Amino acid sequence: MAKPLTCDVVIVGAGMTGAACAFYAARAGLDAVLVDRGPVAGGTTGAGEGNLLVSDKEPGPELELALLSGRLWAELAESLGPSVEYEAKGGVVVAATPDELTALSSLAAGQRDAGVRAEPVAADELPDLEPHLAPGLAGAVHYPQDAQVMPTLAAAQLVRASGAELLTGRPVLEVLRTAGGAVRGVRTDRGDVYAPAVVNAAGTWGGEVAALAGVSLPVLPRRGFVLVTEPLPRMVRHKVYAADYVADVASDSAALQTSPVVEGTAAGPVLIGATRERVGFDRSFSLPAVRALAAGATRLFPFLAGVRAIRSYLGFRPYLPDHLPAIGPDPRVPGLFHACGHEGAGIGLATGTGRLTAQVLAERTPDLDLTPFRPDRFPATHDEPRPAEEAQ
Repeated sequence: MAKPLTCDVVIVGAGMTGAACAFYAARAGLDAVLVDRGPVAGGTTGAGEGNLLVSDKEPGPELELALLSGRLWAELAESLGPSVEYEAKGGVVVAATPDELTALSSLAAGQRDAGVRAEPVAADELPDLEPHLAPGLAGAVHYPQDAQVMPTLAAAQLVRASGAELLTGRPVLEVLRTAGGAVRGVRTDRGDVYAPAVVNAAGTWGGEVAALAGVSLPVLPRRGFVLVTEPLPRMVRHKVYAADYVADVASDSAALQTSPVVEGTAAGPVLIGATRERVGFDRSFSLPAVRALAAGATRLFPFLAGVRAIRSYLGFRPYLPDHLPAIGPDPRVPGLFHACGHEGAGIGLATGTGRLTAQVLAERTPDLDLTPFRPDRFPATHDEPRPAEEAQ
C-alpha cells in the first residue's frame, strides 16, 4: 500500500465539476487531492457538448447558479486563454407555431426579470441571425449570454491550474469515518488519503459515493446521444434549438425524448442533440434515437439532409428527481460535501458549483443560498434500482 496522503479536502471525481471544485478550493487556500477511478473527464464531461446555458432554465435556483457560473466562465476564459476554446456564441431558441412562441415569450419574460438577456426575434428577422434555418418558423428568442467551451480541454486546464494532486485510475472503495461518524478521508485501491472533508463530485456515480459514506442520494443516469457531422464551413452560427427542448429537460419521463439541438463548432463539425432516456448504464447504440436526432436537425436546418454524419457518441447525465444538483455540506455526515446531480447542465454549472463548494469548505458565506440544493432533501430510499457496478 502507498504511503497515506494528507490534505485539506479530497475531491472524488475528476470531471468538470470536480476540476472546478479543485480550482476554487486552491483559490480559497485549501490543499486538495483529486481522485478518480478513470482519467480526467473520463465520464459525463468527456461525452458533453460543452454548453454554458441560461436559455433553457426557468427562473429559480438553477438559473441563479447558471448566471453566477456564466460570469465565472467569462473570467476563466480571460485568465486561461484560448486553451479552453471558450466561445460566446449565444443561443437561439426557435418556435415552430404561434402557440409555442407565446409560451417561449412568457418564459423569456420571467428570465429577463431574473437578469437574463432574452431578445425577441420576429420570424422575418431569423435569417439575419441564422441564414440557413428552415422557413416558416413563428419566431425565436436570442440569448446572447449562452456560450460554449471544449469540455475535456477545459476540465484538464482547471485541474492543471488548481495545482491539486491528481490520482487517476484509483477507485474509491470507502469513505473513512471517525468513531464519532465524521469524515476523515477516503480509501482507494492503492492507499488512503486523509482529510477532514470529502467532496462527492462523482457525477452519475454520485449515489454510489454517497452510499460509501452511509447516506442516500438518488442520482440516476439519463442517457443521451450526439451526432457529429463531417467538417463544414460555419453554417450554424449559434446554439440553435427548438422550444420543446426546455420541456424535455424538465421532464420526469424515463422514455426516449428527442428535441433538436444544433450547433456549429470552431473545428467545423456540427453537433446534433439531444435525446434523453433512463435506461440505466446501457451503452447500446440506439438507431431510433439517432434517427430522431437526424430528423429533428433537418427540420431546423434543411441543408443537413445532404451532410454526412461521421460518428455518434453517448453519455449519461447525472439526474436527480427534482432536476436540481446536490451542492454543499451533508448534515448527515460531518465533513461530507456534495457537488453532483447537474444532469445535462454540469459543464455550465461547474464553475458556480466549484466556487460555492470552496466557499463553504473555507467557512465563508456562499454567493448563493444553498438551501434548494441540500443533499438531504430527498427521501431516504428510492425505488429505482441501480446496477451493482464499482463506484468512482
